[in-house]
Amino acid sequence: MVLFLHRLGWFVFLVLLQVLVLNHVHILGYATPMLYIYYILILNAETPRKSLLLQAFFIGLCIDIFSNTPGMNAAAATMMAFTRRPLLRMQMLRDVTDDYVPGIRSMGFYPFFRYVLSETVVFIVTLQVIDAFTFFRMSELMLKILTDTLMTIVGIICIDTIRRKK
Repeated sequence: MVLFLHRLGWFVFLVLLQVLVLNHVHILGYATPMLYIYYILILNAETPRKSLLLQAFFIGLCIDIFSNTPGMNAAAATMMAFTRRPLLRMQMLRDVTDDYVPGIRSMGFYPFFRYVLSETVVFIVTLQVIDAFTFFRMSELMLKILTDTLMTIVGIICIDTIRRKK
């Protein structure tokens, strides 16, 4: 029950942070951090696939409802959850237990950074391609992907560092 309440607290906090603050941040008109994906990144490594996909879809749907983006975040978050297990296993150096939670403290900085980078790229590319729905302005699309990825990774690393210091 405590774990459920802890997850629910993170879920609500990250959705509110994204909707009320971060969706209105556009550095130079491009960079928008998407920190709500941190919720998906820190779920236990052995979270059942159906549960992982449903949680990712639901957090993306909540962002879509409040941001008036019809299904874009839900699709991108679900895609990210779909690729999570293989990308996480590629970064882990040891066998995992059921309660293994990815993070800087448990994985080390560089493996966690590679894990966050790969998952963030999957998410941002999916989201931006759905949003643009064209490849005619490829340079603008690539710039938006690069800046969003950079801002999201910096934010996630900061949140994990602050969270793990307790």
